[in-house]
Amino acid sequence: MPEGSKGALEGLKVVDLSRVLGGPYCGQMLADHGAEVIKIEPPQGDETRGWGPPFDKEGISAYFAGINRNKRTMALDLSKPEGRDVLLRLLEDTDVLIDNFKTGTMEKWGIGYADTLSKKFPRLVHARVSGFGADGPLGGFPGYDAMVQASAGLVSVNGSPDSGPVRIGVPVVDLSTGMNACIGILMALYERNRSGKGQFVDATLYDSAVALHQPHAPNYFVAGQKPKLVGNSHGSLAPYSNFPTRTRNIVVGAGNDGQFRKLTQMLGKPELADDPRFKTNKDRVANKPALEAELRELLKDRDAETFSQELMKGGVPSGAVLEVPDVMEHPHTRHRNMVWEKDGYRNVGNPVKLSRTPAQVRSKPKKFGLDTRAVLAERGFTAQEIDKLIATGIALEEIKKN
Repeated sequence: MPEGSKGALEGLKVVDLSRVLGGPYCGQMLADHGAEVIKIEPPQGDETRGWGPPFDKEGISAYFAGINRNKRTMALDLSKPEGRDVLLRLLEDTDVLIDNFKTGTMEKWGIGYADTLSKKFPRLVHARVSGFGADGPLGGFPGYDAMVQASAGLVSVNGSPDSGPVRIGVPVVDLSTGMNACIGILMALYERNRSGKGQFVDATLYDSAVALHQPHAPNYFVAGQKPKLVGNSHGSLAPYSNFPTRTRNIVVGAGNDGQFRKLTQMLGKPELADDPRFKTNKDRVANKPALEAELRELLKDRDAETFSQELMKGGVPSGAVLEVPDVMEHPHTRHRNMVWEKDGYRNVGNPVKLSRTPAQVRSKPKKFGLDTRAVLAERGFTAQEIDKLIATGIALEEIKKN
């Protein structure tokens, strides 16, 4: 796409008050697709600015950089009434507000959605990312990804009998909550086209984690079935597991009898497909240890990457177990435009592909407070007002040292 082309969300104005991961990831999704996202940090900055090493040449942490590109950045002290007054002026022409403050914080400050923002700005869509929501038995409690993975049951279904329950190795709860917030925002904006009214979008880590329980929740509701730790295997499909080879591990799956028959042919032992223990998926699941022992022996001398390619060309789902550097340098990753580069910035691209208005990197993550003056000036603040806000610590260009 030519440099400077507009994204699908061009003209959408977003104020992002969120920090850490879920909220900023939501804001970045919108920004990648052309929304003007103004990230407003507290005086101490988004704490992920200090989550490192590594840090880039400008001192920006890799963690922060991964979820804060394409945003303008400024800082306000919202704990002070004057800071909240500035925010309200910024919201006058804003479509979307994102926050992930502890529930009740905005209300305590007198700028909650129900009592204040919905009345002052009836078209505003206000999205909140929180751990558990504002009410209910866990309402108001803080939420971090690993803790919610535990309390929502995800840790209990990940791992093997030998390892015991294990945290999932990526912050899947934070990321899925950011995605759900983004989906909710876009739904609310679509509905606003009919009603002319904004609404509150409530996205919680707990709800997002519970919603990920496929097929464990359906299995429980249908049969009262409690999941067992199966490690690299699958509870209701075989073969679907991770096997060692001569080079690296390989994951092989056969979703139906035809794929299993093709797998046995490519492994040079077609008679396995006619073995009464393995004829149907039900049989294979019932005799999974014996089946996996057969496959382990047949795969041990193979080259994982070469054979996984052969299997996929033959119609059998497979993948060599690649590591992060392998994936980021893989030609298909490049082909899918999943590594973005700009002015020394390099990170994963946006997975949502639109044919006419694709996402792109417009600006790399910025240093704290870089756009504070410019954003205020564009919103009608005079030079004298801006100088006073900065002199009094209401608006900031540098991180406040404790």
